[in-house]
Amino acid sequence: MLLTGASAGIGNEMAKQLAPEVGRLILVARRVDRLEHLKAELCAKHSQLRVDLEPCDLADLDAVRALCDKLAATEIDILINNAGVGDLGLFELSDETKTLFMIRLNCESLVLLTRRMLPGMVARNRGGVLNISSGFGLATLPGMAAYIGSKHFVTGFTESLHMELAHTNVVVTQSCPGPVRSEFAEHIGNFTDQKAPGIVEIDAATCARQSLAAFRRGRALIIPGFVIWLLMLLNAASPRWLVRLVMRPLSGLLRRKQLARLAQ
Repeated sequence: MLLTGASAGIGNEMAKQLAPEVGRLILVARRVDRLEHLKAELCAKHSQLRVDLEPCDLADLDAVRALCDKLAATEIDILINNAGVGDLGLFELSDETKTLFMIRLNCESLVLLTRRMLPGMVARNRGGVLNISSGFGLATLPGMAAYIGSKHFVTGFTESLHMELAHTNVVVTQSCPGPVRSEFAEHIGNFTDQKAPGIVEIDAATCARQSLAAFRRGRALIIPGFVIWLLMLLNAASPRWLVRLVMRPLSGLLRRKQLARLAQ
């Protein structure tokens, strides 16, 4: 089993929840020290478990290709694409380098890993891919255009792939959580000083548990957390013109706040 973004948050919790039931975990992330700490913790609790660490910058596509080549002879039946990053702010004021880094990590590396690992699963007629996306892969919001665009790509890619593999024993699932209490929220940046309402937040352990449960059942989509599931249901039932109308005041507020912050 190959798990990306294992050094923190949802990926870290997934590794801990999977450890009792798998024989081998291949953990991928950039932060080697955190991977080593996680490996020591997992191996101390689960004597049957083999943990291999593969430090890799997944936004570097050459590094991803090298990782895939290294693992080419390894039978990987489960791929969990969890690594990702976000950004918040007006698109015309965004950092171009950060935006392209985000798209490479959220989209291109996910596609490359899936393309390299999937043929073996299909040939063996078992296994699956779990993509950790975002509720924003099902919705729109001003102030996060590139991030939301990257997650809409993951939604379209995963849904289509799920249908392509319907007549095999290979499962493809996407998880679209709302706000999760993790480092992701700390690194996304926030010029508004506003946090997501506590009622819509879930912890990383809950997100991991519900995502894995849906994957085991072969579901195409899971939205962890009851409140965010209701909100996504309401969003799906709302016409686009109504969503744009409701979001218009928020767009103006975000613009004023970011420009005011820059002027300080």
